[in-house]
Amino acid sequence: MSNIIVVTSPGIPGRRIVRTLGLVRGNTIRARHLGNDVLAGLRNLVGGEIHEYAKLLAESREQSLDRMIAEAESLGANAIISAAFATSVVMGGAAEILAYGTAVVVEEEPS
Repeated sequence: MSNIIVVTSPGIPGRRIVRTLGLVRGNTIRARHLGNDVLAGLRNLVGGEIHEYAKLLAESREQSLDRMIAEAESLGANAIISAAFATSVVMGGAAEILAYGTAVVVEEEPS
């Protein structure tokens, strides 16, 4: 388990940035599974959430986030600010999930 703070904001309340280490990112490319496609197609007929795809995307986001955090740790960061996700279609049935942000070193603000 990582101790890196990850936030979408450009700063962290109660902490000050003492060093900026630069852009960090993590990505994964996932393809749909034929079995899930059949189940999703059936669910599409009756409506409702397509749980198979929701699970696939959630796992992809976590893997991308883990890879971004690992890159930040390798640089010596203890936080990532301005974190975001992006996605793009690589080919039919496969998509890339990208997590990116700025690796920084933060410390507690003096009281």
